[in-house]
Parts: sequence; structure tokens; C-alpha cells
Amino acid sequence: MSKLRILYAASEINPFLQTSEVADFIRRIPQVMQERGMEIRILVPRFGIINERKNRLHEVVRLSGINISVGDEEKPLVIKVASIPNAKLQVYFIDNEDYFHRKSVFVDADNRFHADNDERAIFFCKGVLETVRKLGWAPDIVHCNDWMTSLIPMYMKTTYKNDPMFKNAKAVFSIYNTGFDHKFDRISMLEKVKMLDIDDKMLNNLHSADYEAMMKIAVQYADVVLKRTEPYSEQLNQVLANMDQEDNKRLTEIDHESADWVENYMSIYQDLAG
Repeated sequence: MSKLRILYAASEINPFLQTSEVADFIRRIPQVMQERGMEIRILVPRFGIINERKNRLHEVVRLSGINISVGDEEKPLVIKVASIPNAKLQVYFIDNEDYFHRKSVFVDADNRFHADNDERAIFFCKGVLETVRKLGWAPDIVHCNDWMTSLIPMYMKTTYKNDPMFKNAKAVFSIYNTGFDHKFDRISMLEKVKMLDIDDKMLNNLHSADYEAMMKIAVQYADVVLKRTEPYSEQLNQVLANMDQEDNKRLTEIDHESADWVENYMSIYQDLAG
């Protein structure tokens, strides 16, 4: 078969930013897949603590200039790019002055969770899909990692389901131990999440407006959900325990310490792409 096109979306990647294990995985797996002949794109947020000069980020003018709707507001999308040192991989950064220029990631200097982290996630998820459209690059697999990417599978299966860039794409969602206790404003969050072809019924799993809700919506719409063989928090275990029978058919466990973990990912991607 022709080489697969795999899009990786995540909140962080080494060496630009690391706050959790997500950054290590997103550094390792795309390079391995590229070395095996896959075509790769990587998209992450451009959080303000990422030093643009040190990491040689520069704006991609032809991809910037889109406005992303978050509720009733339109926010300008800026795309930047940088190369990973000693690797033939480029990383695209989703940027916006209101959401990503503060010198923090998800919590402030007093360890308070940013109240607009839901908006930042919505902007990022929509920005990823719109950037791919502008690239004119149709992925076979969209591999979403952690809660900040949790809305991408839903948008792919609703608003973007007939878009030429996504109509044949499959969504993979990986779960990590990165939960939070914050609760967003439910009514506000649901209104901001909505897009064309998304009604209230489709958002039932988001009604608790918290970390569990974001996990549930990702699980609901992803084609495959990946669980790592490691102890999860009680919060995450509860989410997994509540997955219905259909969801459980799509839940796959991968041991990253095994010798064949890369082959397991290859098999999952190839099976999904048909």
C-alpha cells in the first residue's frame, strides 16, 4: 500500500516544551513512523514559554490569516513552524495572542488552572483542522494525544466529515495521566464547542464540563482509543470503566516497554487505513 499520512496533534513536544509524558511520546513516535516511510505532520500549541528565537520558530504567512470562531468571537490563527534538531521533522505551532502568549501552560504562577483553558482547547482543535485544510494535505490517520485534542475526533465526524481533507481519515485518541480538577462553566463551554452539524444531543458527554467530560467526548468519536499499560489515576480508571460495550471494542492497550511497541502502532494505523 502507499505510505500512510499521519497527523499528530498534542499539547507539547520535546525539545520545545515538556510538562508531561506526552512530550516524550510525540517526540519519539512521529520520527519512528517517518523512518518507516510514513508521511508525517505534527501540530502543537505555541505556548508563551516556548522561546521563539532559541527554537527558531517563524511564521508561515501562507497558512496564517484564518479566523477561528470560539463562541461568538472570532480569533485570528497564526501558524509558526520549526524543525526538530537532528531530525528531519517539522513542527507546526498553533498561535494566538489572547490564548498562547502568556508565560505559562495550563496553570498560572499561583498554580491556578486557567479559566479559559476550554477556549484554548477549542481554538487549538479547530485550528489544527483548518491548518490541515490550508496545507491541502489529507491525512489517513489523525492521532490525537491527551485532553487538549479531545474535540478533534468529534469535529472530524461532524462538521468536517465531508471535507475532502478528512472524509477518509480515521481518528486515534491516546489517553495519558494528565487529569485536572477544574470545572468549566457548562453552558458557556457547550456554546463555544458547537459548530455546524453539532447539536445539543451530540454534546451529552460534555455536560459535566470537566476533565472526565473531555475524555468521554474523545472516546465517543474516536475510531480507536489507546490505553498505555501503566497505572492510571482513579479519575481516568472511572472514565474507562464507564465506556460502553461499543467503546470497549475500540479500546486497545499498548505496552511502551515491550520490544514490539512500534509494530503495534504500525498495525493499528494500517488496519484503520484499510
